[in-house]
Amino acid sequence: MPGNSTTITQNAYNYLLPFRHASLLWLTFLIFLSPVTTANDNTTPRNSTSISLPTTATRYAPIDIASYNKKLISDANYPEDSANDTATHHLWPVHTVYPKPGALLPFNRIVAYYGNFYSHRMGVLGQYPPDQMLAMLQNEAAKWQAADPATSVVPAIEYIAVSAQKDPGSDGMYRNRMPTSQIDEAIELAKKVAGIVILDIQIGRSNVQAEVEHLASYLAMPNVHLALDPEFSMKGDKTPGKFIGTMDATDINEVTHYLADIVNKNNLPPKILIVHRFTERMVTDRRDIKPLPEVQIVMDMDGWGSKGKKVSAYQDFIFAEPVQFTGFKLFYINDRKAPSTGLLTPAEILKLKPQPLFIMYQ
Repeated sequence: MPGNSTTITQNAYNYLLPFRHASLLWLTFLIFLSPVTTANDNTTPRNSTSISLPTTATRYAPIDIASYNKKLISDANYPEDSANDTATHHLWPVHTVYPKPGALLPFNRIVAYYGNFYSHRMGVLGQYPPDQMLAMLQNEAAKWQAADPATSVVPAIEYIAVSAQKDPGSDGMYRNRMPTSQIDEAIELAKKVAGIVILDIQIGRSNVQAEVEHLASYLAMPNVHLALDPEFSMKGDKTPGKFIGTMDATDINEVTHYLADIVNKNNLPPKILIVHRFTERMVTDRRDIKPLPEVQIVMDMDGWGSKGKKVSAYQDFIFAEPVQFTGFKLFYINDRKAPSTGLLTPAEILKLKPQPLFIMYQ
């Protein structure tokens, strides 16, 4: 729960996950790095003056600290007889800041669909007609609500707004920014299910701050949040698809402070910042990542494979390296490949420590 930061001992993991070895990694890169052909459209974000913003922060009720702490302890998912035992050392809940009024977490669970409208290979958003996709999302949200009635479910559209590319492009950045019409479509779809939008960025050889600033007018909207994909964050002369990328705590903190400024300038509720991860080196200096009252950070387990290997990955890279909140990603196709016995169910995922408050389907 919030409080003074504590030093937590972690193990070193200097290996790739068993289910993400070379051949499978290359398949994943091919899926993501297939050229995204965009329509001829303006890619400059619209003027934020056209966006309806809240006029006062008092429209959001302050958090109930006692209830907040109680929910964090419940989500940590330790046996009841040990959760309040001060003699027992637990990694969770994390000792960090309390959020500003209007925070979604921990009283809600976000259930998201992921992808890009231009590509059927990058996730659910591009694989089905919009109405069918939204019906599927609502069905998954209902399953999670039934599995955990105490935590309200918020549907989400996680749209890849900046896509890593295997070719350098005209500016040599190995990334493609999606046109505003596609981001607007994601926002309109989310409205239909009373959900939120998460803009996902794969920066290639660009820098994370430049790509976040490019989306500033959208991030000034109260229902738009952000996701970072270190897998496609290339350092030096590395190329997406040939190497697994990385982000340091300094990169993440820079984004966190930028989002906090947007929240404060526009009287918004806290933003959610999701960081996808499936190896040790994808996120470096994890202990230095600092959540802020304006920004809630979710570390999301982003690997695919059998049930047992996904749970092991969660334990290695998410449970063992606490930041603030956690997420879990499910792949409709890749998680079902042999020898897998199928997707993990909500009931199975809720057995994890801590229970993830962000669930994403690709």
